[in-house]
Amino acid sequence: MEITLSTILEPACIELNLEVKDKNDALHRMVEILARNGHVPDKAAITAVILDRERLMSTGIGNSVALPHGKTNAVDRSMAALATLSTPIDFDALDDKPVSIILLLVGTEANVGLHLRLLSRISRMVGSDQFRSALLAAHSVDDVRALFASHEVEKS
Repeated sequence: MEITLSTILEPACIELNLEVKDKNDALHRMVEILARNGHVPDKAAITAVILDRERLMSTGIGNSVALPHGKTNAVDRSMAALATLSTPIDFDALDDKPVSIILLLVGTEANVGLHLRLLSRISRMVGSDQFRSALLAAHSVDDVRALFASHEVEKS
């Protein structure tokens, strides 16, 4: 069975209308959200990987979306966390516009191929105006999960 975003994005790792001060606060909060799934043995290691990747180049990919990501041996499988923000923040995005959607993806060093496929799939999904609008309009974690599941079925 292929690993999909809708299977790795656990309900506990979805936060709607998150309040953050700035990009740094957002990145730390995203790791905290990810840790809610109980499968994060070393939050500090994951935080370091995410911050190191962000220093290389902003993961604000445009269209109000940030996709912080990284690979580490601190996890034993791919995992994701998603937040919509109550107030958009500056994320040094490629289009210089504020970010309202943050999707954090953490993969294993041993499965770079899967990590790249998931990043590609996320990029395609959030590239759709309709998908982003539906995500920002979601009222519940179940709405978000259903949106991802239906979009992955359509695009697979």
